[in-house]
Amino acid sequence: MSTRSLEDRLREVEDRLEILNLVAAHPPGADTGATEYIRTAWVEDGVFDLGADKNMTGREAIATHVRIPAHQAAIDGGIGHFAGLPHIAIKGDTATVTSYLAILVPQTQGDPVTVSNHGTSKGYRVHRFGANRWILARTKDGWKIKSRVSRPLDSKEARKILSQGLENASGGRTV
Repeated sequence: MSTRSLEDRLREVEDRLEILNLVAAHPPGADTGATEYIRTAWVEDGVFDLGADKNMTGREAIATHVRIPAHQAAIDGGIGHFAGLPHIAIKGDTATVTSYLAILVPQTQGDPVTVSNHGTSKGYRVHRFGANRWILARTKDGWKIKSRVSRPLDSKEARKILSQGLENASGGRTV
């Protein structure tokens, strides 16, 4: 039997659901160029680290990135961000979320394939598959993204992100 109060347990469930929804909203936000949603998801001085020369600092820079011509072209071309179920570790007013993200793009080569009751297409292919570490903060307006680091899965950095996620599983409250 849990020694935690019903209120503490309910807060844990509410935190988990809010965090899951926050992380799950990233793919449709990125795939539709939803700048207003993205602004509400990040803290003012948030940091989005995609490695190399793709780093953004500040809510406005992160939100407007989905409006640059290159990202709009990717949206028009049918890009799809597909997120895996995240691992969430909460410690006080901070949460560390570890997740996978696949970027899918329409397959332009090869023969079309017909799937019963689903039509014919050349399908999609995985363009990139990565590991993500999200640091979230509880604010007066709910959970917000403080930082996100994303690295391709075939890198040492990605394995470090995943390993740290497992370390977070034993420290802090895991939901």
